Amino acid sequence: MPSRRSVLAAPFLLLPSRAAASRTNVVIFMSDDHGAWANGCYGCADIQTPNIDRLAATGTRFTGAYACTPVCSPSRMTYMTGLIPSQHGVQDYLQPSDSFGPTATRFLDGHPTWSEALAAQGYTLGMCGKWHMGDDDKAQRGFSYWHTVPGGGGTYRDPEFVTNGTRRKLTGYKTNLVTDGALEFLDTVRNKPFVLHLPFYAPHTPYDYQPEEFREPYRSSNFSCFPDAPKHPWQNPELAQHHGQRASKLGYSALITGMDHNIGRVLQRLDQMGVRENTLVIFTADQGWSAGHHGVWGKGNGTWPFNMYEEALRVPLIWTHPGRISADRVIPSLVSSYDFFPTILDYLEVPAPKGGRRPGRSYTRLLRGEAQNWRNRLYFEYANVRGLRTQTLKYIERTAEFPSELYDLEADPGETKSVLRDAAYARTAATLRTELAGFFRSSGAPPIQDWRTTVRHQLHTYPPPRQ
Repeated sequence: MPSRRSVLAAPFLLLPSRAAASRTNVVIFMSDDHGAWANGCYGCADIQTPNIDRLAATGTRFTGAYACTPVCSPSRMTYMTGLIPSQHGVQDYLQPSDSFGPTATRFLDGHPTWSEALAAQGYTLGMCGKWHMGDDDKAQRGFSYWHTVPGGGGTYRDPEFVTNGTRRKLTGYKTNLVTDGALEFLDTVRNKPFVLHLPFYAPHTPYDYQPEEFREPYRSSNFSCFPDAPKHPWQNPELAQHHGQRASKLGYSALITGMDHNIGRVLQRLDQMGVRENTLVIFTADQGWSAGHHGVWGKGNGTWPFNMYEEALRVPLIWTHPGRISADRVIPSLVSSYDFFPTILDYLEVPAPKGGRRPGRSYTRLLRGEAQNWRNRLYFEYANVRGLRTQTLKYIERTAEFPSELYDLEADPGETKSVLRDAAYARTAATLRTELAGFFRSSGAPPIQDWRTTVRHQLHTYPPPRQ
């Protein structure tokens, strides 16, 4: 069986840059449906992620990073705008008719994005991978290079890409092909300040195809990071087939390792270009994923009603910039995807657009190791469910037809038993309920029962039909 090293990219070739730009370049890697738990540097020895682990060893890793929404389209909208779903109007993943083709809508229109702010400062921007925020097959929001498979998923074998307006069916593995576009973009920006946004499709379903080189390391794995808990009574039936299935665990793991290998390809190219020292590299995910945790396969919509379990919300987050961000450092502070917008602009010293009632804060000072008065409070939103997390508590509020929940994360880190009806927590629950309502009110959101008034896209029908 190949060793762990077999999935690493080839050794870096260090070539001097002919004219290294003074402005910081940026590469943002984003995985899809990838919980923080499913990485070697976050404690899962089962899943081989040597390049991600190397980023953590050479940079700063957050252990309390969360998505505001545990599903892709609204989460990506929040990363791009710093707004929560009731502000940007996308409350669930987009259907194909909203994503591409003659009826597609650009849901980011009317909302300033970090990408436009950087383009206005003279950066050249490339987007290679999953967009899924509307009008997917057309370049937008400051990006001049565009290489994507429209929509949110689809096969990993021989997919059809749209590259700078040209539609073409390519032969090979989708994750490799996404990265081929990224390397092509990097070839066009030598001696220019650039931003490469590389949102992979992996490890999103389907598990239909992974090259053997990424499957082979798992042939004898016992997959100890994948719990085999009894199936949750709210389990989404479309994903129920994966419970306890070795093939699903192997597919999910191989997709992550294939993505990790391609991260290595990009890092290698940065070194070949001689720009790694002047490039900020960020790795994160759009949201997490439960793979047997709590008896669930899936993310927030892995159950009906939707869930906000830790595994669905908590994401990997690593920032690395040689000489600027400390190596092998861990930050436990709670940060959200809505904090990304102000942080990336602050870090690059680019003014943020005015207005918008953005709830986020810049964590740049945390990255620099400076003292910062950071309040550990996070707020979540997904259609008819909202949430508040403190360091030790999580309050989940649903519309009246569904149960709400309260978890004492200190006594019950596995979120196994809601204490909302426990008299000992009555005062705590009331305080959290008031705080949650106040946050959404200050954000301009309606009461939770009126959440549908914020939606700008076609909604899915839940619960899904049983297979």
